[in-house]
Amino acid sequence: MTGRSGPLTGVRVVEFAGLGPGPFAAMLLADLGADVIRIDRLGPALVPIPTQADLLRRGRPSVALDLKRPDGLRAALELVDRADVLLEGFRPWDSGRSSASSATRHSSTGG
Repeated sequence: MTGRSGPLTGVRVVEFAGLGPGPFAAMLLADLGADVIRIDRLGPALVPIPTQADLLRRGRPSVALDLKRPDGLRAALELVDRADVLLEGFRPWDSGRSSASSATRHSSTGG
């Protein structure tokens, strides 16, 4: 836990980094006291914004994982297993191409 206070103190959230409303929602959850960790893709960013200038990263740490490698997927699944909330903004037709869909299926089925 990070020593945050607010109505969501004690709630653990895992966010798969993306574009659109997901990062904004994660920022708001962190502002309300949730303990949010962001999983970034390993490699070049979709939108090359310096970390210090990306306001939507405010209030939460991040980890870069390669979800197509077994060790990266395993680390993501461990984070998801400990989370109360999973935020992901994958389009339904794109999620099958990424191992991240395994993590979302894993979380929705309980393992």
